[in-house]
Amino acid sequence: MRIGIVGLGLIGGSLAKAIKKNTAHSCYALDIDRAALAGAMAQEAIDGEITAQELSSCDVVIVCLHPRQTISFITENRKNFRKGGIVADSCGVKSAIVEAVEGVLAEEGVEFLGCHPMAGREFSGFAYAVDNLFENASFIMTPTQRTPEEVVEKIAALAREIGFAKTVRATVEEHDRVIAFTSQLAHVVSSAYVKSPSLMKQAGFSAGSFKDLTRVAKLNEDMWTDLFLMNAGPLTDELDCIIARLTEYRDAISSGETEVLHDLLKEGRELKELSNNASANL
Repeated sequence: MRIGIVGLGLIGGSLAKAIKKNTAHSCYALDIDRAALAGAMAQEAIDGEITAQELSSCDVVIVCLHPRQTISFITENRKNFRKGGIVADSCGVKSAIVEAVEGVLAEEGVEFLGCHPMAGREFSGFAYAVDNLFENASFIMTPTQRTPEEVVEKIAALAREIGFAKTVRATVEEHDRVIAFTSQLAHVVSSAYVKSPSLMKQAGFSAGSFKDLTRVAKLNEDMWTDLFLMNAGPLTDELDCIIARLTEYRDAISSGETEVLHDLLKEGRELKELSNNASANL
């Protein structure tokens, strides 16, 4: 199978490397960054470069751009994709992407499947792409009622070939609701946490918990602004929830309510243990 990758950043570059390492498929890339393309060619992460007009030569095209760029690229190049071919994306928000491009591609005889590889690093760009980024990772697919089952099965099989440990199906609404909690909220909290006046005094006083909570504050603000605003409803709900919970802790601490604080901490521990057990049984 001939696979096209649009965007050789961390995700696109890692997909290309994993495809070349783990599968027999050929992989071609399109990127405006000449250095990324040269690096990919030098490392044999791709078989060659393609232009937008040559996208029709690919059986599957995976668009690995920021959300708004993804929408723009797909809609502007809708006539360049192979009729009967498959286009997938890799964005961390699904409803806005699927609504914008699925119908447009369908009019051109092209199938679209919203996808989200659940992996990443606190670095961006092809220089940080690795061929094992997706080991032990989940690959989420969000088919709609118009998505043929054979398309889902084909992309799921490709994901397993690439090295993903698990493929997950979800509706676009379910994806965006859950990802608001598991990913987007964590990035908001981390970004807010490092704004404490105590940040510059932490040297020598910090260990694992500080590193864990601050890791994703090192984000790409252009991409995450898009992700947050394109999933504003579910993310706002999660922010309301955590603000309410934090208020409970603050009030118990400031008023010295030992029993209330003890119960809040106990409840949090038990919920975490319950979540760990549920995950282990999947």
